[in-house]
Amino acid sequence: MKSVIKLSWLIFLFLLFTNNSAQSIDDIKKQITRNDESLQHRLDRLEKLVDDVLWFQRVGDVAFVDKIFMTGPPPAKEKNPTGQGAGNPVKFWSYVFIPKGIDFNKKYPLIVLPHGGVHADFTTYYTHIIRELMYQQYIVVAAEYRGSTGYGEGFYKRIDYGGLENEDVNASRQYILDNYDFVDPDRVGIIGWSHGGQITLFNIFDYPENYKCAFAGVPVSDLIARMGYKDDEYRDLFSADYHLGKTADQNVQEYKKRSPAWNAHKLQTPLLIHTNTNDEDVNVLEVEHLIKSLKAEGKKFEYEIFKDLPGGHSFDRMDHKVGREIRIKIYKFLDRYLNPPKKITSLKDIEKAAYR
Repeated sequence: MKSVIKLSWLIFLFLLFTNNSAQSIDDIKKQITRNDESLQHRLDRLEKLVDDVLWFQRVGDVAFVDKIFMTGPPPAKEKNPTGQGAGNPVKFWSYVFIPKGIDFNKKYPLIVLPHGGVHADFTTYYTHIIRELMYQQYIVVAAEYRGSTGYGEGFYKRIDYGGLENEDVNASRQYILDNYDFVDPDRVGIIGWSHGGQITLFNIFDYPENYKCAFAGVPVSDLIARMGYKDDEYRDLFSADYHLGKTADQNVQEYKKRSPAWNAHKLQTPLLIHTNTNDEDVNVLEVEHLIKSLKAEGKKFEYEIFKDLPGGHSFDRMDHKVGREIRIKIYKFLDRYLNPPKKITSLKDIEKAAYR
């Protein structure tokens, strides 16, 4: 695929030179970059549509699957602040999974599940986890918050990492409570990994009354430290003019505000944290900073630092025996606060949930 794209650009470049020799090299480079970005967004959209079909195939036997259009706060930045529609709420999609066979006259617990990644989306990577949650008869909502991929360039550039995306996720929780009367508002939990773990933390920090418990797996915890050990390509995602607009050294307070480790004093919600010493994405030092900050604030929480487990960043999301055993620990933690109708307490349970 990459070779085809590269060949296309070479042909495009040749035609551009022959048809418009007066155009500068810089202009040509800008046009190539612009066309490449446009193509990438179109490919992301195609990939999203394919993966949506896969959701029905992979979990349709155990769940009602839907995608709901909802709204969050207005954009952090407006291209034209005085233009038509400026200040309108941001519209975004959320996946909703409802277990088949439940009694709609009863109340069921809700799991809010924000995806990870900078400019990523909720995909069938989470298939086995959704099946396990359906087995326990949780309702699940997974927001495709602002900046997610698969919805075009405009939505991609709405990104507000550590900012209004947290509000989008909380809005998805509220939408479910407002529109599904079989969901118990007193049994709402939130779980997430990586960037989704960061969003989980900010949701319980900012809205402790909305969540009974939370699980944060390998959470992004310190953006300042993160900018130090990541490369320029990663840092550029944050300093882009449509995003934060400045690097960490240019605006350290803004990056600090968006770092859970620097907001540990806000914790009030029962919390479980997992991390792995060989994580190749979120270095364990970030999560250790979070853990030390919570301890320094005298907060009560639970955590486990796993030693070099297979899978690195994905160690407890992977569908292997070790990953399943660790997820059982997560589910038992959630059980204590959300009391799902069915429990997963053993490998036999988890295998039945995923492979019946």
